[in-house]
Amino acid sequence: QVQLVESGGGLVQPGGSLRLSCAASGSTFRIWAMGWYRQAPGKQRELVATCTTNSSTNYADSVKGRFTISRDRAKNMVSLQMNSLKPEDTAVYYCNARVGLMYYWGQGTQVTVSS
Repeated sequence: QVQLVESGGGLVQPGGSLRLSCAASGSTFRIWAMGWYRQAPGKQRELVATCTTNSSTNYADSVKGRFTISRDRAKNMVSLQMNSLKPEDTAVYYCNARVGLMYYWGQGTQVTVSS
């Protein structure tokens, strides 16, 4: 089992920045990838960014060049630096960890981009 706790969400104006963090606990040695997904009202959950154990990263096209994912394996943490935020980035952001074929999820943190 893996437990994930997110922090760092909030309200920001368009063009602003936020940093999300996620701490993993439990069977963290089995994690082979961590990342972030988001879900806006009325929409399906979508991938934002992922980072594998060998530091391979993947980003949604909509966030490339604006968001940066980083992973600290020693601390079992993953972070998402979000710059140049847009209103369409408004969503609940979920931390994710992959163990084998299983997905583990955090409780989610709200990000609202509005003037």
